Amino acid sequence: MSRFSIALLTLVSLTLAASASAQVQEWKIDPAHTSAQFAVKHLAVSTVRGAFTKVSGSAKFDASDVSKTALDATIETASVDTRVEMRDNDLRSPNFLDAQKFPTITFHAKKTEAAGAGKLKITGDLTIHGVTKEVVLDVDGPSAAIKDPWGNMRTGASATVKINRNDYGVSNMPGVVGDEITITIDAELTHPAK
Repeated sequence: MSRFSIALLTLVSLTLAASASAQVQEWKIDPAHTSAQFAVKHLAVSTVRGAFTKVSGSAKFDASDVSKTALDATIETASVDTRVEMRDNDLRSPNFLDAQKFPTITFHAKKTEAAGAGKLKITGDLTIHGVTKEVVLDVDGPSAAIKDPWGNMRTGASATVKINRNDYGVSNMPGVVGDEITITIDAELTHPAK
């Protein structure tokens, strides 16, 4: 086989490998390295921050066509943690999230657009307290994928959205608890290496 033939076969192989890697890849949210934080004003003078410690879900991403991006995330409402047990119990109660009746907060992506270098806007349905509203997540990432010590690929992203809690029927204690809530999800995702 001539050098030209070998070079041509190598080029074709590299092109096929590149196009295969550009296809949509499925990723799983790693719950151990993912959290959903929130921030809300208390008495309009200070910001109270908390987190939901149990987050799961999946994503699909094609770097060559971000419109093919898909995201589904689930947060367990009973996992709320503000470091104050009495407040956490109140947040889990029917006064706020009613975790027994509405055990999850979910997000389902419907549309994804590029929003600059390394940024996306993901439009989707956010369901809280049994109420679904369309929101837009501002996303930083996903980061460049790396291989972990166990042979899996990993990537990360951070998504932020501001909502009005009254839109979701969580309207207890007006004036004490602010209406606007900022939610940030810092996610690490895994993909089995082939």
